[in-house]
Amino acid sequence: MSWLEDITSSIKYIEGHLTDELTLEKIAAKINLSPFYFQKGFSILCGITVSEYIRNRRLSLAGRDLQTDGVKVIDVAMKYGYDSPDSFTKAFTRFHGITPTQAKSGDGELKNYLPLKIHVSMKGGFEMECKIVKKPAFTVVGSAKIIKNEEGYKECPQFWTEHYEKGNGKYICGMYGICLDDGAPEGFFKYMIADDYIPSKDIPEEFETVVIPENTWAVFPCKGSMPEALQKVNTEIFKEWLPGNSDYEIAGMYNIEYYTAPCDYPKGNQDENYYCEIWMPVKSKEQ
Repeated sequence: MSWLEDITSSIKYIEGHLTDELTLEKIAAKINLSPFYFQKGFSILCGITVSEYIRNRRLSLAGRDLQTDGVKVIDVAMKYGYDSPDSFTKAFTRFHGITPTQAKSGDGELKNYLPLKIHVSMKGGFEMECKIVKKPAFTVVGSAKIIKNEEGYKECPQFWTEHYEKGNGKYICGMYGICLDDGAPEGFFKYMIADDYIPSKDIPEEFETVVIPENTWAVFPCKGSMPEALQKVNTEIFKEWLPGNSDYEIAGMYNIEYYTAPCDYPKGNQDENYYCEIWMPVKSKEQ
């Protein structure tokens, strides 16, 4: 399937299971994507996180259900996955602006949150510079942090600042920034600031090593001040390149940022000519 078909299929699956237990892992598995790439792509393409979308749809339907004669608030709360009337009432009131009791009595207006329908308007002649490269497996070492998916654009740059403020730059310079779909709770991902692993180099025990398997990568160049230049290209990958690409699809659980040495530029990584890359694992759609 195409990228747009994948996300559209995920929305259809969510809509058909709003009263069931829904997890990112379960939804992503239905469209053969890693949870990391699924939730990242969904958020960028739809402008809302997966969990927010599910919550909004459930609360919208709950409001409709409460207008049915004889229905109990606790029954509606349980139907849509809330373990207590109190937690349901708080969520319902934040969303609709009125309490479930007011909704039952018809006192106030309910918010209607409709199912998403994706329409992408492609820019005429839009092209992204990209090269497809096959790389052998390699091992990296670095410091890691668990980051909330929707806070990635804010928390990843903060993590870099923390890394150097702690003095960890003398051990790990930061050749790579790596997002991994590994060992993180739902709605989060692991982010590593890493270098190539050199066994003879003395590295503190709190750092971890990860083997990046052999992959075919779509490599996207980024030029300009960090992190804005990289984040701009990252957004364009999901909004423009993936929807318009007929040859390749995502095929892995890693997303790698490759950084050149800031000391090679007059203004470091804030230089207008600073260069880095985004590596995305892909496979041919013909495979």
